[in-house]
Amino acid sequence: MKVITFLLHTKQPILVTSFQGNPNSDVSFSYIPGSVIRGLLISRYLQGCGLGKNDDILALPDVKRLFFSGESRYLNAYLYSGEQEKRTLPIPLSWLKIKDDKYSRYGEMNVYDFSYRCHDEDLSYKSLDESFCCTVDDDRDIILYQEGRHINIHNMRNRKKGKGIDGSGAVFRYDALSSGQTFQAAIICDNPNDVKKIKPLLEQSKVWLGGSQSAGYGYTEINNVQEFDDWSELGIDASCRGERELLRVTLLSDLILRDKWGHYIVNPEAELVTELLQEYLDVGLELQDSYTSTVLVGGFNRKWGLPLPQVPAFSAGSVFVFSYSGELKAEKILNLENRGIGERRVDGFGRVAINWLEELPYFRAKLLDDDVELEEAKLEAKSEDQKIAVKMAERLLSQKLDRLLLEKIDSLYFNPCRLTNSQLSRLMIVAQQSLAEKTKSPILELLKKLPRNANSQFEDSKLDGVSFKRRITEWLDNPSSWIGSQHLQVSISKSAPINQTM
Repeated sequence: MKVITFLLHTKQPILVTSFQGNPNSDVSFSYIPGSVIRGLLISRYLQGCGLGKNDDILALPDVKRLFFSGESRYLNAYLYSGEQEKRTLPIPLSWLKIKDDKYSRYGEMNVYDFSYRCHDEDLSYKSLDESFCCTVDDDRDIILYQEGRHINIHNMRNRKKGKGIDGSGAVFRYDALSSGQTFQAAIICDNPNDVKKIKPLLEQSKVWLGGSQSAGYGYTEINNVQEFDDWSELGIDASCRGERELLRVTLLSDLILRDKWGHYIVNPEAELVTELLQEYLDVGLELQDSYTSTVLVGGFNRKWGLPLPQVPAFSAGSVFVFSYSGELKAEKILNLENRGIGERRVDGFGRVAINWLEELPYFRAKLLDDDVELEEAKLEAKSEDQKIAVKMAERLLSQKLDRLLLEKIDSLYFNPCRLTNSQLSRLMIVAQQSLAEKTKSPILELLKKLPRNANSQFEDSKLDGVSFKRRITEWLDNPSSWIGSQHLQVSISKSAPINQTM
């Protein structure tokens, strides 16, 4: 067995859609699925052979073995811990924290593992907010990681008119993995010779992954491609995990199971889970406890141009606790962890960990979220990029002022007294003229030359207890009097600030 590992650096947001959210939103997975990586390498392999997606690719002698038989398994790309220099893993669902518990001044918090001990029933516990973790050397401390998200609002445009029209202008939301993150993927090859055929497919560093690639999503770079003869997903020697009082199985990816009648199984008490593990580990097992959740999984077949069937599965992080009889052998544990169980193992499903962590009732958890490094914008003076940035700053400032203006209006109390609608209409027309001409002179001229009756109406009307005419004049003479100067500035770039004020 040989393993290829490599890093994926997201240069643009990546949209690999899961089944979360509502019909008007696409929510990405918290990781890059192994099926996406496998599809990328199939595409590159076919290009090297001069074939297209409509050709009979299974006619090639190596294609089935490399990409479809399960002899090579393409694992999900999870967040990469630069500090620990290893791939993070999904947080077990048996890990809980005390409700409303916060990180200490040192950034630490106790996390309780309910698969080892039932804790104080008088306290209320809840699941962790983060998605991934990795252990520190002594296995008593863990570091938690949360993937970065990029949320953007889009509207559907008519292809001919280039804008939304009646019946074709729906607004929808993309919740994608943000740029500036690093993920690590792995490919496990049972046949060592397959590495020589798969590894060259990773040499071209620039790739586009996921959907909406023409809309600024998907650009990623591959680097740090490495090859290993002895690699473990946990990085922990299997020989020290065999002598435990109980057997704990943690899912490191979603698990799809079907019984002999073809029914999908998501019941932790079903005998199928126990039977599969007994077969691989060659020990007697009896389920004692479980901490599981379910998820719908699917996918997209580019050959068909159709989505895959949606099926239920155990979600990553699910934990099964067994009592066992017999001897847990290290080679059996390694074989199970390397091969996985269930369906679609070629896409990274069915990854398991046996007795992952030490038998400790709680851990010290530290949150580390500074692995996301966003590149700082650098703008040259008088460049085309700077001109675009200036326009962006002007629009952002205009939006900010509009919002603050609405808040100010809501906070004012207006007593119109005898002010007629005709006088208000006249004021609105002149105000629109002032906006068009970008000068306050028309309004000041109107207020200065008001007839006696109209002038008394403006004077008698009160805005927060002050004469309406006087208040308008004060605001025109000193427009920034009702808003702080800190709200009148927008910066687009730190390295080359572009500040717009009004």
